[in-house]
Amino acid sequence: MKVLLTGHHGYIGSVMARHLVERGHEVTGLDSFLYRDCTFEGPEAEIPAVWKDIRDVERRDLAGFDAIVHLAALCNDPLGDLNEAWTYQINHEASVRLARLAKEAGARRFLYASSCSMYGAASGDDLLDEHAELKPLTAYAISKVRTEEDLHALAATDFSPVYMRNATAYGASPRLRADVVLNNLVCWAYTTGKVRIMSDGTPWRPIVHIEDIAQAFGLVLAAPVESTHDQAYNIGANGQNYQVKELADVVRAVVPRCEIEYSGQAAPDPRNYRVDFSKFAAAFPAFRPRWDAKSGARQLYEACRRVGLTLDEFNGQKYIRLNRLRRLIEDRQVDESLRWRAA
Repeated sequence: MKVLLTGHHGYIGSVMARHLVERGHEVTGLDSFLYRDCTFEGPEAEIPAVWKDIRDVERRDLAGFDAIVHLAALCNDPLGDLNEAWTYQINHEASVRLARLAKEAGARRFLYASSCSMYGAASGDDLLDEHAELKPLTAYAISKVRTEEDLHALAATDFSPVYMRNATAYGASPRLRADVVLNNLVCWAYTTGKVRIMSDGTPWRPIVHIEDIAQAFGLVLAAPVESTHDQAYNIGANGQNYQVKELADVVRAVVPRCEIEYSGQAAPDPRNYRVDFSKFAAAFPAFRPRWDAKSGARQLYEACRRVGLTLDEFNGQKYIRLNRLRRLIEDRQVDESLRWRAA
């Protein structure tokens, strides 16, 4: 299958590209390369790529593809706080425009990387399935809800969107993010000897390894289009719902000579949700998550050792997306719309 993978140069995309190539797909990437100087470690698939902001994609860029796997987005809540307008323009408006153009260009499948963050503030006692009430709390989560709604309106016999509601990602990647919960805890522990928790540790988070996300996307691409048409799937595993303090205990057990520290600096975190992943497991019995919190923490710890991660690097611009964008803005490498300035 000919697949266009947006955001192929990002945290998840750089792993997804390799996985899809290994499954025999003919993959082309499309990315704005905002994180081009943020390499961590690991092999990457060598694929043809288009250097373009998704807001500037044209119909001709999408011609000839059977499927679009759409990962490209401003990736978390702090980036939304930096400029909410960017989040809505890129994550919502540009995503829907991309889908319309893909439909016009004849791409039948559209796999959208959505997020379990849409469930927002919920009772920690409830397991939330795909029919649960959506309670988005941030611009990032709101943008995901709006995009799903608009993609649903585009669904037709010749255009089949699927909404992949990923749990919070973790794991080593060529384009590491240290601003997602488990990765952050491991990197803090490795560089400081402290498993630093900013909240009180009680909020629930479902987590999923990026390689298991890639596996899930690959299975959907291989399924009959009619079986997944206009469906939402929570992507993860029921056994991978953790309280933050439980993740801290996992990291303390993996990283030698570290201790847990509650910073007391942050307000209580209102995001609190446990997620039911049974629908995807039932629809795709071949889905076998390979990772859990302990094995993922160990993988990242060993990667930190190999690259010799330092505290300055961890706190710098390479692995924390907000810091990276601030640096690009301060250095005037990008303009007020977050696009690269002309050379």
